[in-house]
Amino acid sequence: MSNRIGLFDLEKHFAFYGAYHSNLNNIIIHTLFVWPNVFATLLFLYSMPPILDHSQLGFLKSLTFDSVLRLDIGFTLTVIYAIFYICLDKKAGVLAALLCFSCWIGSSFLAARLGHSLTLKFGVASQLLCWSGQFLGHGLFEKRAPALLDNLLQAFLMGPFFVLLEVLQSVFGYEPYSGFKARVDSKIKSQIKEWREKKKEQQKKKKVT
Repeated sequence: MSNRIGLFDLEKHFAFYGAYHSNLNNIIIHTLFVWPNVFATLLFLYSMPPILDHSQLGFLKSLTFDSVLRLDIGFTLTVIYAIFYICLDKKAGVLAALLCFSCWIGSSFLAARLGHSLTLKFGVASQLLCWSGQFLGHGLFEKRAPALLDNLLQAFLMGPFFVLLEVLQSVFGYEPYSGFKARVDSKIKSQIKEWREKKKEQQKKKKVT
């Protein structure tokens, strides 16, 4: 049982995101698009100016692979996400962190190969494809607006980790700790029930007015 609270309460975060992704088809769609969207976002961010110019890196210059890997916004976000995921759960978090850095490294080398103009176009086009797929999943199957419309930061932070944990649970039966899935499933059902009741009340008010 988890005793973490607030920012690192995995049950709370997972239940919040899970309440918006309870339909199997929608979960599959997000599994296919969320991590590619992370890659596409980092690819797009590579077109932005780096935080530090290559010439300013000093002894770190030798670690940047001829300026392909840069200290930029994409790297900063990658570090933040990686640390956050490890704090949520060490085992799955380390795997998530490796995926984050793999996306950063892969997108950096692809961007360096494509050049600024193609990187920007490809990054934007890929994000549009990934976001369109996810929004369609909510509209066609979940019948509920995405989580980001209610809590943007929480949705962006939890999306990739939620997908990874779903895969680990479904394929390997992994749980961060014993009873995690049962506790989270209970919270998800409760939140969905609460949302449906609110929706019914809103529909009744609309009919009255």
